[in-house]
Amino acid sequence: MADGWPLIAAAVLAAGVLRGLTGFGFALAAVPLMSLFVPPAHAVVIAILLQCLVGLRDVVAMRGLLDRQSLGLLSAGALIGTPLGVWGLAQLSPDMLRVVLALLVGAGLLALLLKVRLSPGPGPALGAGMVSGIFAGLAAMPGPPAIAYFLGRAQPAACTRASLMVFFFVTALMALPGLYWSGQLSAGLFVQALIAFPAMLLGTWAGGIGFRRLGEGGYRTAALLLLAAMALLTGLRGISGLL
Repeated sequence: MADGWPLIAAAVLAAGVLRGLTGFGFALAAVPLMSLFVPPAHAVVIAILLQCLVGLRDVVAMRGLLDRQSLGLLSAGALIGTPLGVWGLAQLSPDMLRVVLALLVGAGLLALLLKVRLSPGPGPALGAGMVSGIFAGLAAMPGPPAIAYFLGRAQPAACTRASLMVFFFVTALMALPGLYWSGQLSAGLFVQALIAFPAMLLGTWAGGIGFRRLGEGGYRTAALLLLAAMALLTGLRGISGLL
């Protein structure tokens, strides 16, 4: 794996640009790209470690932009939902899971396109967090419900982007105990994550420049397009496996 670190760093750099632009999508891009050079399970662990490392910086750098109440409720919901997702993982085939996830993401995307507004109060945040946890347990993909939740709120794009970045840091931290107990964490993978970390910081910085040029409307359009791509790619992969 050491011989392939420049290629892994390049994959992390590209995924970091996406993360800096929208606040999400890092694992979505980084894991498939890194899987070209390392085993997929290693790519997942490296991506989680990188999100833990960069999250420490994000909490400090973006503390003034965060929707703290929503973050707390989403995180509490994710703690509840993750075990349910793990249970569901044992009940359905991986391809059927992908189809179910794609349908759920598609439903959230449709609600956003129809500009359905969330009711005030803690219920929607707890619900979105729980569904994010279920997604995490089912497919290590907590993003779409949280993305849909934040995009459905009338708040500045900078707040949405910062809050999503920190939420994924929290969910990455939640994943560490399971990785440790299953024996998937190793010193070698941690070193690889450290080597790739500057590339992630550089990509996030470059994506941040793009974010500042997008404006409110441009950010929402880019986020919706990426959410649609998540649903489409996940659904096509699941359907191809079922056929």
